[in-house]
Amino acid sequence: MKNLLRFSFICEGLIIFCFAACHSSDSGDNNTENILKKTPFATLTDSIKRFPGNAMLYFERAELLTQNNFHEIARSDYIKCWELQKDPQIALKYASNLSILGNEKELLHFLQNCIALFPQEMEFKRLLGEAYVQSGDIRQGIALYDSLLKNDSSDFEAWFEKGRLLAQAKDTAAAILSLQKAYSLQPVNTFALELAHLYAETKNPKAVTICDTVLSGDSTRSLIDPFFIKGIYYSNLVQYEKAIIAFDSCISRDWKFTDAYIEKGIALYKQKNYDAAMNIFRIAATVSNTDPDAYFWIGRCYETINKLQQAAEYYQRAVELDKDFPEAREALKRVEKLID
Repeated sequence: MKNLLRFSFICEGLIIFCFAACHSSDSGDNNTENILKKTPFATLTDSIKRFPGNAMLYFERAELLTQNNFHEIARSDYIKCWELQKDPQIALKYASNLSILGNEKELLHFLQNCIALFPQEMEFKRLLGEAYVQSGDIRQGIALYDSLLKNDSSDFEAWFEKGRLLAQAKDTAAAILSLQKAYSLQPVNTFALELAHLYAETKNPKAVTICDTVLSGDSTRSLIDPFFIKGIYYSNLVQYEKAIIAFDSCISRDWKFTDAYIEKGIALYKQKNYDAAMNIFRIAATVSNTDPDAYFWIGRCYETINKLQQAAEYYQRAVELDKDFPEAREALKRVEKLID
């Protein structure tokens, strides 16, 4: 259903050039100037005029601009702040800004620069891996972590991030090996559950063992992911009664967890209990009325019991909510042909 190569410094002249190009029009410059003179930015703008060498003033204004969705203007402040002070926290915010703006090429170069500057900061490596994925270059991301692990095979975070990338690349066996290594080096819940999820998808009973281990340490009784993963495992084994019990445990801890309703409904649907399944999918649509999966599965229930007009209406709703939902599109075409 429905989530390193290190380079030299970026040329400061290139950054300044990019900044100037983005603000080359007079009307854009005037608009930016007017915005910066208004509340809540005016006080910081006045302070910057008085102390133009104070990096943190630019940083504070960039943060305020970001909070008010002026991301392009904030970018110029992050650039100036970065020129004045090479600090990891500034770099992280600047990288986030580039990601929001969709400046993929600039983001990749900037993160490579940051890794060279701050080799001990794992966050930059993780962000670069994600940037490679977003740019469609998963192999480059995997190569990044391979280079890190060549230097330090005990880098558990690198093993974990590599495992996640391998999973996205659909190399499940290699992903499991990588996550196993991360978990053996650092047995934390995050690593455990990522590994358990892949075990569940491959019908490996270790999924249940890991989830039970995590739950045994959950003194606050607040975790829901272990139950959800167990539900997926049992569903994959066609043990739907056990799956439903697990999904009910999720819902009892968090009634807003839409995915648990969807998976419970699917389990009921597979048992041919269409009325009960439809009721659960309707609850899911109530909990989250923008979840296309809920409407898609209501449509499936209607189609299965041969109520094609109602099925078409729900498939149409699913497509409206997610235009990149091929199963819903195909289902809509199928029932519309039958109606005609």
